[in-house]
Amino acid sequence: MSACVPTRATDPHGPEPVHQPHSPPPKGPRRFRVAGADLSASIAVFLIALPLSLGIALATGAPLQAGLVAAAVGGIVAGRLGGSPLQVSGPAAGLTVVTADLIHRYGWRTTCAITVLAGLAQLALGCVRVARSALAVSPAIVHGMLAGIGVTIAVAQLHIVLGGTPQSAVLDNLRALPAELAHLHPAALSMSALTLVLLLAWPRLPGRTGELLRTVPAPLVAVTGATATAALAGLALPKVELPSWSSHALAGLPEGPALGLVAAVLTTTLVCSVQSLLGAVAVDKLAAARPGTAVRVNRSDLDRELLGQGAANIVSGGLGGLPVAGVAVRSSANVQAGAVSRNSTMLHGVLVVIAALLMVPILEFIPLASLAALVMAVGIQMVSLHHIRTVTRHREVLVYAVTTLGVVLLGVLEGVVLGIAVAVGVALHRLTRTRITHDETEGVHHVHVRGQLTFLAVPRLSRALHLVPHGAKVVVELDGSFMDHAAYETLQDWQKTHTAQGGSVELTGRRAGVRIAEPVSHPGRRGGARAAEPADCRCRPWTPWRNHQCDRDGPPAAAPDGDHPAGSDGARTPESACGAPGAPDGPGGSDRHEPSRLRLVRGISAFQRNTAPLVRGELARLAREGQRPSQLFLTCADSRLVTSMITSSGPGDLFVVRNVGNLVPLPGEESGDDSVAAAIEYAVDVLRVRSITVCGHSGCGAMQALLKSEPAGSRTPLKRWLRHGLPSLERMADKGRPWARLAGRSPADAVEQLGLTNVVQQLEHLRAHESVSRALREGALELHGMYFHVGEAQAYLLIEDGEEGGTQVFDTVRAAELPA
Repeated sequence: MSACVPTRATDPHGPEPVHQPHSPPPKGPRRFRVAGADLSASIAVFLIALPLSLGIALATGAPLQAGLVAAAVGGIVAGRLGGSPLQVSGPAAGLTVVTADLIHRYGWRTTCAITVLAGLAQLALGCVRVARSALAVSPAIVHGMLAGIGVTIAVAQLHIVLGGTPQSAVLDNLRALPAELAHLHPAALSMSALTLVLLLAWPRLPGRTGELLRTVPAPLVAVTGATATAALAGLALPKVELPSWSSHALAGLPEGPALGLVAAVLTTTLVCSVQSLLGAVAVDKLAAARPGTAVRVNRSDLDRELLGQGAANIVSGGLGGLPVAGVAVRSSANVQAGAVSRNSTMLHGVLVVIAALLMVPILEFIPLASLAALVMAVGIQMVSLHHIRTVTRHREVLVYAVTTLGVVLLGVLEGVVLGIAVAVGVALHRLTRTRITHDETEGVHHVHVRGQLTFLAVPRLSRALHLVPHGAKVVVELDGSFMDHAAYETLQDWQKTHTAQGGSVELTGRRAGVRIAEPVSHPGRRGGARAAEPADCRCRPWTPWRNHQCDRDGPPAAAPDGDHPAGSDGARTPESACGAPGAPDGPGGSDRHEPSRLRLVRGISAFQRNTAPLVRGELARLAREGQRPSQLFLTCADSRLVTSMITSSGPGDLFVVRNVGNLVPLPGEESGDDSVAAAIEYAVDVLRVRSITVCGHSGCGAMQALLKSEPAGSRTPLKRWLRHGLPSLERMADKGRPWARLAGRSPADAVEQLGLTNVVQQLEHLRAHESVSRALREGALELHGMYFHVGEAQAYLLIEDGEEGGTQVFDTVRAAELPA
């Protein structure tokens, strides 16, 4: 048997080896690798960026090469250093108006210097980590700013489309339009029209052939088609002129008034930063919603993105390029093309550099009218109808309109300042807008306060309260989430005075963070005199679905004969809960049924006032179309289980069946009670639900009764019903079957163990029903088990095929299980 020996003798005095004898050899330098998805995405983005960069440079009045410089720098520098891996940066249409105005005022070299200074400002903002604060700007202002810029771009480029020359201001362009229309240039107009037709029609090509052709970007097809047509037809049109790179103008020292230069730098910084940060957030949403992506893309680091944008603007301005920002069109194309890393953005920048050096003769065939039509279409798309509908729905259309008009008529910075001022004014108006009404119904005076109750509303509140006569019963409804100190004292002082004069006051509604003393009546005292001790009602915004079970810490009312009521040892009794059954409702109240009735009336009134206006449209649609629930939800009748809350469902989503113990009787054992079987048959055969969920819960009284049940005893209706749960009890007692359990811990007690086992057993009962078994065989139905722990507010879903020989495991819902 041979042995392996070294071919060289080991020098005992030589240096130690670099790596351990049994460790793998050291790896060589890491090689740069590009995924195939990034390569294809970079080509797609490059084909979009090339014509758009030239068109935006044309719209600003800058040298056309400046657009290519900005595109290359945005791809390479911002792509490498930025915090949004899939966002593509470059010359953006949102910066067109700002840059055009700067060039008109200060010249090109000073504009480049302003770009450099704006980049430095972005670096400073990124270092102090204020990126998230920039997102606090109202979306109505941002969308209004973009819409105003889009209108300005579209109106200016319309002159080039018609064969003329645009003016510097929007109003001047509008005044000059009649003269342009009177002297049309057919060649320029025809190439512009051809560009627009191709741009709009290309994404709508039908069929498989159209699907294949649509992989080529529409902007590239539109510009290429117009360029080829103009060349073949021999049309004499102004075309792209790219001067020699040797004569390319770089940044120079800024020249102009200091105040104007500072305003220019702030404007450029604001527009570049806000557009880039909002674009990064939008790219995260697009990437998260992209189906079938195996490679996980990290979320954007907004502070790093701001640093990357600042570095890109410094380099772009220094090299004589346009300002750089994140571009929505190219970023969305990058995501849709399947990019998985920042390599696609960087490669697109490299391709722009190659094109700028090698494709100059080809680019000079492009008609300026074609580029103008392309940019005009981009400007029109910036006025989004979706954004208009959104701000209208949120009642911020005034902010949007003022910002848009301000940008169009005055400028970007002035328009944004106006928008911010109007947004602040609208917010203050909403804060101070309070409606206070007073009416009388059946001898009870109702004072309704809707809105925020501040010191500005105190005079109106006092007038409404003084309309209430002495000794009357009053209900004050506070429908708001804020009350300041002045309003609190006014309401409290009036309440004390009114109750001292023999009246009664009931405070209802939402009062987050506010506690108002409500005097407690002592019916045993002569003349119904009111006690001075207050009982605090700690209401919170969620009291409507809490059934108004807020605490009262005041002393219990004395019984008429002077004896202490049950629970008078200082502990809080159930009857001391606000609105609890049996508690006297208001001073002198003794009818034990009145509080429940009043609570029902208040709940209905609150629904009609607050919730009904929000759901009326949806309920009207369901009334017309009928119910189409997707799920049958079979759960316990326990009042703590609010099915719509724990499933985040609304009207028409769930077909709910509730009974004691969430039991499903086996077919043939209903004994006159066919309600559950009828609901199952109706849901499966008529409503065509796609799933059935059986939901148990912790602390179930039915499970406790099952554990304590005795074979011999009176056959009450409850015991007759609970016999359908005896198979669950037998299943838990069967030692040959593994117990159902919760993931991560054992059941807390026998009640919880039986609750879990009962869910599994009732699912087997479901499979025995003919309609369910047939739907399962056809693949039209799924069965789910669920367990809700009330105290933890935690839902557990049943994993049918668990480990350990088929153990039924209830596990929590993890975020990883949700679709992206």
